[in-house]
Amino acid sequence: DIFQEIAMSRNSRVLALCLVAASALTACNKPREEGSAKDTAPSIPVELTAAQKQALVAELPAPYSGGDVEHGKTVFMMCKTCHTLVEGGANMTGPNLWGIFGRKAGMAKDFAYSDGLKAAGFTWDTAHMDTRIENPRAMMAGTKMSFVGLKDAKDRIDVIAYLKSEASPAK
Repeated sequence: DIFQEIAMSRNSRVLALCLVAASALTACNKPREEGSAKDTAPSIPVELTAAQKQALVAELPAPYSGGDVEHGKTVFMMCKTCHTLVEGGANMTGPNLWGIFGRKAGMAKDFAYSDGLKAAGFTWDTAHMDTRIENPRAMMAGTKMSFVGLKDAKDRIDVIAYLKSEASPAK
């Protein structure tokens, strides 16, 4: 019947497309030239366990060590429009925040910082993050960060705890 022929014809086309796609992917798997930049596979981010995340947050000084990570995750949603948190993640309007704790200000790889932040000279810790998140423009003149800030201290504490749990390597 005509409907069976149409169905078989469609299945044949789908099978042909799958074979073409498979052969194209196989062609991409050619041996790499020795010494090329492609010799190193990109690292795949490893999801930390709840216990590892909790241990990271516990390293923070009080009151940040008692921050509510789940609430911080909710508050951080507004930050995700400009920042990524994963290792090797892309810079967006703002820099990727992976490894922010202990990093010198203005030093994220491949990000065009404002002159003020490049010259700041401090290392990111909870106090500097809190000040920056509270009022970015008051902390540093000429900042590119257009965010108005988080006035609520609990929101800042929780966001910083969340950042520590999500943007730090396991110990």
